[in-house]
Amino acid sequence: MNKFKIVPLSKAYAEKIRQTMTDDFGHQLIETVATGQGPCRVSLRPFNKGVDKRILLTHSPFSIDNAYNQPGPVFINSDDVEEYADVHRFPPEIKADKKAFPITLIGYNDEQQMVSTRLVRDADIDELIVEIFDRQPDVQYLHARNAQACCFICKIERFNEADSQ
Repeated sequence: MNKFKIVPLSKAYAEKIRQTMTDDFGHQLIETVATGQGPCRVSLRPFNKGVDKRILLTHSPFSIDNAYNQPGPVFINSDDVEEYADVHRFPPEIKADKKAFPITLIGYNDEQQMVSTRLVRDADIDELIVEIFDRQPDVQYLHARNAQACCFICKIERFNEADSQ
């Protein structure tokens, strides 16, 4: 049974960014060749260093402005890419490379207040997500962030089978 859903940045949002080359904070954006693995926040796939072109932008994953609203740098692929589709498991390429992608899971309640933080370390991230949702009913959703750079990777929502019908 599926307990969670991965929510990448949307393809529509990325297209708006590519067309305007301006983020939601009014910053003019530039395209560069990837010097790091990223990942792209739409496809949730690592970049090929020295090959892929990417756009750096400031993004806030929150809808309510509060003290936990953490806008920060994220990358999207310069080319049109498909949104991450295997939404009931954490992206395997990120999960498999714990050195390049050390992950922290931060839990928020329905008022967007931080109520939980967990370093993934050597744990299986899919199992850890389920454990957090099972043991902490006040956690309405999680943000996966890079534990070193602190940048947002993706949102993880509770998934109820009834919601999908």
